[in-house]
Amino acid sequence: MDNEFRRRIVYYENHYLEFFETLNPDVRKKFNWTLQLISTVDRVPDKYFKFLSNSSGIYEIRVEYSSNIYRVFCFFDKGNLIILTNGFQKKTQKTPKGELELAEKLKKQYFDEKNGK
Repeated sequence: MDNEFRRRIVYYENHYLEFFETLNPDVRKKFNWTLQLISTVDRVPDKYFKFLSNSSGIYEIRVEYSSNIYRVFCFFDKGNLIILTNGFQKKTQKTPKGELELAEKLKKQYFDEKNGK
């Protein structure tokens, strides 16, 4: 992995950090590795970072550890700035509707605050 940053990643409010604190240390390491990958490579494999076609510009960061699957939603601001929102452990094939709705709400709230609304 190249150490030159291509994207900057920030957390919106404490949603991601609260989720991150619930994870065991090995899963946290995998998340940190995945975020570094997303920050530094030109083309991030879909296995780790994927656009959700049923959204308004929401992406999911995907982490698998052992037999568990974790997701964190995010979106772009100003080209290469990625804003992390909520995370969850995925237990079914479908993305939980409430989690995606929360990500959409947080994205709107972020841009409303940024634009002074």
